[in-house]
Amino acid sequence: MTTSPAAGSSAGRRRRSPPRPAPSRCPGGRAATALAVLLTLVVVLLAGCRAGPDGDTAAGHGDATIGQGSPPAASQAAGKAADPVRLRVPDIAVTAPVVPLDLDAAERLIAPAGFTEVGWNHAGPEPGDDGVAVIAGHVDSKTGPAVFYRLGKLHAGATVLVDRADGTTATFIVDRLAEYAKAEFPDEEVYHSGNGAQLRLITCGGTFNHDIGHYVDNVVVFAHLA
Repeated sequence: MTTSPAAGSSAGRRRRSPPRPAPSRCPGGRAATALAVLLTLVVVLLAGCRAGPDGDTAAGHGDATIGQGSPPAASQAAGKAADPVRLRVPDIAVTAPVVPLDLDAAERLIAPAGFTEVGWNHAGPEPGDDGVAVIAGHVDSKTGPAVFYRLGKLHAGATVLVDRADGTTATFIVDRLAEYAKAEFPDEEVYHSGNGAQLRLITCGGTFNHDIGHYVDNVVVFAHLA
C-alpha cells in the first residue's frame, strides 16, 4: 500500500484537510482458503476490499483508499495530544502498532501496508483530541485473518486503549457498532458525529464479492473518550 512515516509528536506538524476519500480497495483481501471475512480503514476509514497481486490491499470504495466521504480534518484546537503509537482492544485480543496514513495522488486515505498494524488518519485529530479520530485496519489477507478480523465482535461498553508517543494512554468506550453498504456509506454519521473526543475503528465486512474482488460492506465501531 504505502510506506508511512514513524509515529511521533504532532508538535510543529503542518496538517492539511483530509480529502474526500474516493473508491478504493479496503483493508484486507480474500484468504486463499476461501475464508469469508473488515478497517478496516480505514480504516480508518471504506468501500471495496480487494487484495493486490502480492496480498497487499488498500481500503475504500474502488482501488486503494479507506472509507467513503471525507475523514475529519484537524480542528484549530487539535494537536494537543501526542500521536498514537499502539492500539489495544482487549475484548478481541488486538494489540497492534499504529502507523500514520498518508493520502494518495487523488488525496484519498491509503490503507496500512501491513496486516498486523493499523493506520490512523494523521490529517485529522489525534485520538484524545476533540473531533473524530479514525483508525483503520485490514480484516484479512490472502493467507488468513488480519488485525481487525474480529472487529465485528465488539459490543457497547468495551474498552479501546490508544497508547501515545508521550507515554500517555487514551481510553475510549465503545458506544456501538454498525455495518454499512459501501455504496451508501454515511459520511456525516461516521466522521462528523458526537461531541468531544471521538474514535472510529473501521474495516471491511459483509459478503465478499468474487466478481469484483471486494467486500460489499464496512464495519464501523463508534467510541468516545472515557
